[in-house]
Amino acid sequence: MTQLEVELESVKAEVTSMWILVQSQLNKAREAMLYFDKDLAREVVLKEKRVNAFELKIDRDCENIFALYCPVAIDLRFLLAILKINNNLERIGDIADGICKYIIDSPVNFDHDLMESAHLLTMYNDAINILMDTRIAFEKEDTSLARSIFKRDEALDVINKNANENIATYIKAHMDSMAEALYVLSIIRKLERVGDQAKNIAEEIIFFVEAKVLKHQENG
Repeated sequence: MTQLEVELESVKAEVTSMWILVQSQLNKAREAMLYFDKDLAREVVLKEKRVNAFELKIDRDCENIFALYCPVAIDLRFLLAILKINNNLERIGDIADGICKYIIDSPVNFDHDLMESAHLLTMYNDAINILMDTRIAFEKEDTSLARSIFKRDEALDVINKNANENIATYIKAHMDSMAEALYVLSIIRKLERVGDQAKNIAEEIIFFVEAKVLKHQENG
């Protein structure tokens, strides 16, 4: 391997490590929500600093490679994609952090029937699985798997679109639960953004592997 190839492999490993941390943050936020575990939620909030540190280090490492090796072709596309993927992962870390802050702030547990009626649990599981499969697509440079993310993101969009009506129906029958219903709605909004970030990452995988730019186009 050339020294450039060694550096690129090192950056890829760093991104994978960051990805695993972000997945863990999102999983722990889900557990904290299900079991109203404020201590676990606080752990996620504290670990957000590690996600931010990962982002800064990966950015610096990419800048150093640009400066030292002037990469071209697929190596250049890879680094450009890494910079954007890195940012998308940091934003997903922010989303997990935000969900946990809702849990810490809420005075009451979220009613299971409320979460079911809003399809929150289904949405959360789908968002986690989408993030995991996007990582697999990245590691294996699998553009077919990356393309599958676009359709799966649409399912999250549908739940988000129907959330207002579903939660309004619940509130009408449980007027004393308005505050927790609004927290649930806010979590749904955040999970919809996880899908958006994963879709952005999938676009970057296709860009660096196939040299196709999908931004502002029909996904394909």
